[in-house]
Amino acid sequence: MNTLLIGAHLKRLKLPAIAKNYEKLARDAEASNQPYDGYLLALLDLEINQRDQNLQAGRIRQAKFPFIKTLEQFDFSEVPALNPARILSLAQSDWVDQGHNLIMVGHPGLGKTHLAIGLGIAACRRGKRVRFVTTSGLVNELSEARVNNQLSRLQAYYSRIDLLILDELGFVPFPKDGAEMLFNLCAGRYERKSTLVTTNLEFSRWTEVMGDQTLAGAMVDRLTHHAQIIKLTGESYRFRQSLRRTTRGAATAEAHDGDEHDS
Repeated sequence: MNTLLIGAHLKRLKLPAIAKNYEKLARDAEASNQPYDGYLLALLDLEINQRDQNLQAGRIRQAKFPFIKTLEQFDFSEVPALNPARILSLAQSDWVDQGHNLIMVGHPGLGKTHLAIGLGIAACRRGKRVRFVTTSGLVNELSEARVNNQLSRLQAYYSRIDLLILDELGFVPFPKDGAEMLFNLCAGRYERKSTLVTTNLEFSRWTEVMGDQTLAGAMVDRLTHHAQIIKLTGESYRFRQSLRRTTRGAATAEAHDGDEHDS
């Protein structure tokens, strides 16, 4: 009867981790002669840890990453020019606390998106609100919001995001009004919230996507002030990985043909 009542009370109090584990921890405490306050502390630690994990998972879901890739999964040996210590330092998210920006510049296939997602997940784990979006996707979202008279609401939403990740700036040029809305959004976050941009274009070429030299210059000015800039150089590691797989496949097929010939 007591077990049923305890379970009911814990459910009503919304303490699922304690409800799931209190009996086992009670047996462990009895077997080890653990004092009551030690048993209680163990229960509370369990509940707090579970809630922290749930909050982290929720922030990662709300960030809308296209896939989950952590910094621990990044192969720094594939991009020798990249300083691993610098990236791991950025994972502490101090720059996000300060409202500073981060811009990654480099050719496709060097891991910019992976790094951006990894840093975004690290920020989520440190309690930051993060949102990942392709830059062209954000421009489309802003345009649709304006048509539906929801632009102010959308701008207010993005103004509250601690770290906004703009991926793939440079792949798709924007219409003039879209470029202006993107600039206004970034300008509204200036020195308040952090923005991480990945781009395949040097800053001198941003006019190609913004459509206006003055607007592009103002965009670069806002984003690069209080920003760290990381330039990734080298050959696409996706291409190199694909080439290695193809080479291994060809070698395997050649060996197999040789075995059949010998037989």
